[in-house]
Amino acid sequence: MSQFWLYFRLGLEHVLDWQAYDHILFLVVLVAAYGFNSWKKIVGLVTLFTIGHTLALFLSVYEIVRVDSNWVELLIPITIVITAIYNILTAKRKEPNNNLNLLYFTTVFFGLIHGLGFSSYFKMVAASNTNSLFLPLIEFALGIETAQIIVVLIVMILGAITQNIFSVSRRDWILVISSIVIGIILPILQENFLAI
Repeated sequence: MSQFWLYFRLGLEHVLDWQAYDHILFLVVLVAAYGFNSWKKIVGLVTLFTIGHTLALFLSVYEIVRVDSNWVELLIPITIVITAIYNILTAKRKEPNNNLNLLYFTTVFFGLIHGLGFSSYFKMVAASNTNSLFLPLIEFALGIETAQIIVVLIVMILGAITQNIFSVSRRDWILVISSIVIGIILPILQENFLAI
């Protein structure tokens, strides 16, 4: 049972680590356009992101896929900027219902990219495990999913308070949150671009 908590906690810390806030920023822009009435869709998006993230770790840990970490570190902020720009361009819509299949596909794909960004660290931590790495990957994924739901709940509560108590329009909430995230991530994108 202690192994379960080790990898579960590692998954929690991976998402909730303020030193590596790119995961949080992606979740913020992923769900900024949704309200509590769309909770099923939000849980679906978060779970798809976790599936993509876990699949990338699996492919990397078992050395099925190898990707240059510099490219992954560049692609991660690009996924965040793309999602934020999409929010800005669609902020006027009542809720982004158009082309759900594309939204689900991109969420899984972005999860793959984010998972590749963490694969080296996970391999190093899991190297001490002489048994199969399948179970640690599942335990880690459960930690990620739990942490992501915590982040999403905080974003949803802040959105509800801002829109219902302070009377900020849904459109303005999406525009402000997405713009703030872009402002935070652009210097990271520039730094990672120069590192290639």
